[in-house]
Formats: sequence, C-alpha cells, structure tokens
Amino acid sequence: MIRAIIFDFDYTLGDSTNGIALSINYALEKLGYSAQNIVDIKKTIGLSLKDTYKALTLKDNLAEAEQFAALFKEKADEVMVANTQLYDGVEVVLKKLKAKGCKIGIVTTKFHYRIEQILNKFGMSEWIDLIVGAEDVKIAKPDPEGLLWAVEHLGIAKDEILYVGDSHVDARTAENASVNFAGVLTGTTSKETFKKYQSVFLGENILDIYHFISAWNEKRPE
Repeated sequence: MIRAIIFDFDYTLGDSTNGIALSINYALEKLGYSAQNIVDIKKTIGLSLKDTYKALTLKDNLAEAEQFAALFKEKADEVMVANTQLYDGVEVVLKKLKAKGCKIGIVTTKFHYRIEQILNKFGMSEWIDLIVGAEDVKIAKPDPEGLLWAVEHLGIAKDEILYVGDSHVDARTAENASVNFAGVLTGTTSKETFKKYQSVFLGENILDIYHFISAWNEKRPE
C-alpha cells in the first residue's frame, strides 16, 4: 500500500514562475548582472538558490551566492505568494488522498514558511501533515536529507511512501533516499530524461498520479 505521498512543490503542485523570475532578476540586477530571460530561469526552478546563482552567472563565488539568496528572499517576501497558482486538480487530489487516510508531506527547495503562506492562501493547510523547506536542511536536494527526515517523522515504512516530483533533481533525491518515485511532466524535465532514473510511474500531471496511487493500492490490499 502507498500510505504516504510526499510532494515537491514547484512545477509539481503549483507554478510560481512569475514570482521566481521577479525575485531572481531583482537579485541579479542588485549584484550588477543583467536580467535573465524566462526560458533560462525556468530551467533553474527546483534548484537551491546558491545553485541557481551558479547556473545563471556561471560563477562559483560563495559570498556573492549568499548575497544573491538574501536579495532573492527580500523580493520573494513581497511577490511570491501573490504570483503562485496551484495546478488544476491539486485541491481535489489532496482532499481525496486525505479522505483515503493517506499522510501528505511536501519536501521542497522553497522556504518552509513560504509553503505555509501558499497553503494558507488556498485554504489547504489542514491537509498537509509535514513540510520540509530550504531552511530545514543543511544540504539541498538531490541530497536525501530532507526526504529522509520526512520519512522518519511520518513514521511509515519507505516501501509505503511515494515521492512525487517534476525534475531530475527530484528523481535523484528519491534514488538517494531509496524511496519510490513518480514523476510528472508539468515541469521542464522531459520523459526521456526521467527514463534515466528509477521511477514507478510517469504521468502528465497530478491527476495521473492520483489514479496511479488508487490503482496501486487496489492491487495491494492491506
């Protein structure tokens, strides 16, 4: 049985592209760099802020990366929640999973408090049992620290947990934690790229994940 589902957030449950782009370009311009186009920015969504800095500036300057992260947060505190939307079907899926007795977690590179703000905006906090955000871990995904912490605190065996994400970073995180992974194609990672990693299912969106979980549990009665 799948008794717990742990989700990534960006491009898995929702889309914060506009807020992320505003925050990234604010930080870059404050540091003297040119603003980046949306195509290149979208490729970094899901990375840690330090890795985003490296990807967009092609520099490995730790002090400046920390400045970038602080500036990003400064702008994101103003614009992120208002510029975040959930994907169609997310509210229905989470509600149905809770009704079936599943525990639900979120492990993300977004800040923990930001996820709480977004969930409150959509009135969905009561359906989430656990959140692990950027400030809750020492090492960002694909290191398994956050996912393993979530597994431990949910108190459910690994083989009864599914991690759902939209990127190769999420797939690698699940592999590193030895947790079953299901991918969605709502992000920028292609089906061909996902095939390089271990997964129990690849779906177009969150509704496909729900149908997969339902079918899986029907085949594996308690």
